[in-house]
Amino acid sequence: MLNLLRSRWSVPVTPTVEAGPAFTSQSDVVQRLSRQVSHIGRDAAETRGVIEDTQKIVTAQLEAMTHLSQDLARVQQTQQAIGEATQESRDAVVRARQQVEQVAREVTGIVEVLHQVASAAGDIGQIALQTRLVAFNASVEAKRAGEAGRGFGVVADAVKDLAGRVESSSRTIMGTLDDLDRRIEAFSRDIRIDPQADRQGQIHRAFADVETAGYRIDGAAEVSRSIAQTVIDRTEVLGKEIQGAIGGLDAAMHCSDRFLSVSERLIDELAGCGVETEDTPLISAAQTAAQYITDLLDKALAAGQIDLTALFDEQYQPIAQTDPPQFLTRFVSLADRLFPEVQEQVLASGDQVAYCIAVDRNGYVATHNRIYCQPQRPGDVVWNTANSRFRRIFNDRTGLASARNRRPFLVQTYRRDMGGGHFVLLKEVAAPIMIQGRHWGALRIGYRF
Repeated sequence: MLNLLRSRWSVPVTPTVEAGPAFTSQSDVVQRLSRQVSHIGRDAAETRGVIEDTQKIVTAQLEAMTHLSQDLARVQQTQQAIGEATQESRDAVVRARQQVEQVAREVTGIVEVLHQVASAAGDIGQIALQTRLVAFNASVEAKRAGEAGRGFGVVADAVKDLAGRVESSSRTIMGTLDDLDRRIEAFSRDIRIDPQADRQGQIHRAFADVETAGYRIDGAAEVSRSIAQTVIDRTEVLGKEIQGAIGGLDAAMHCSDRFLSVSERLIDELAGCGVETEDTPLISAAQTAAQYITDLLDKALAAGQIDLTALFDEQYQPIAQTDPPQFLTRFVSLADRLFPEVQEQVLASGDQVAYCIAVDRNGYVATHNRIYCQPQRPGDVVWNTANSRFRRIFNDRTGLASARNRRPFLVQTYRRDMGGGHFVLLKEVAAPIMIQGRHWGALRIGYRF
């Protein structure tokens, strides 16, 4: 079987059967058309890939614009809150200023009372001084009276001493009142408003500074709100333009898909017309390898190594902590044991072949070529995408078309994603794998132009 497989995919590209001039000419035309259609398919695949990349970029830009608009709306709300807070601060300053003015009026009343107290204290001092003089004169007269004035002299001395203490207390009160008056006067200057003077008290100047700062903050917030609104308006316009561009790209993508499909149908028609083209050996190899996989699976079923339910298992179990995600099914171990025998032989058949894989009808690759079955590196999605391609589901346009194709063969052109923005342009031929009359999947061979 292996020798038969090798002989089938080693068919030469150019025909070896001698034919008349008309047949040779027709063969040459078909081969030239095949090469030209192949080039057209490559260009169509490249164009489609570029459009797809642009779609992703534009979609990301639209999402960024949406997030920017949302952020700017939040900025506007914050600036509005700042404006409201500054207005409340100014209102609070007005209320505080009114309270301070009320305090200033009360302080003025206190100052007046203190002046009255000081005046009364001065009067007391004068009375004490006069009392001391009277007591002094009484003491002198008592001494002149001799023994008869002794008792009166004692009283006069006591009155003189008391008047001295009263005078001393009066001076202390006066001094204290003067100091208190100076302090209250200074405080009054700080809190009062003099309409006829150019300057205000320190407290009112501080209030004025707070009000001025509030107006500046509110003005800056208003400017910021205006700028944010302008940016929002412009982002909305740009967002609509981007949406229009996305619509245009979608239309271009559909056109490129149709263009690519036409080129692929032409390749199929040319490959099936009976004249060998550059795709003929790979088509033959894919069909032979698909039949070989079918035979291996039929033998495994017959030997009881697996049943149909397990072989057609679609309950893909995610493998934890894998990126890109990998999955397990009940036929993985059988695929690991049987598929490499075929896949590796096809891969080694020539430098033109990039890969050979058997996939189920959903594009699931249980076992890839050994060079692409490397264990994933945690956190290195670019390396994993290129080197850890087994246990994965490739359900892109090309992958699903190949996996679900039931015709004898299907030739496609596509860009293979190798991770990190790196793509490889390839052609692919797929042949169906049928198990007991049921479509299991396909044998896919990717090869270079």
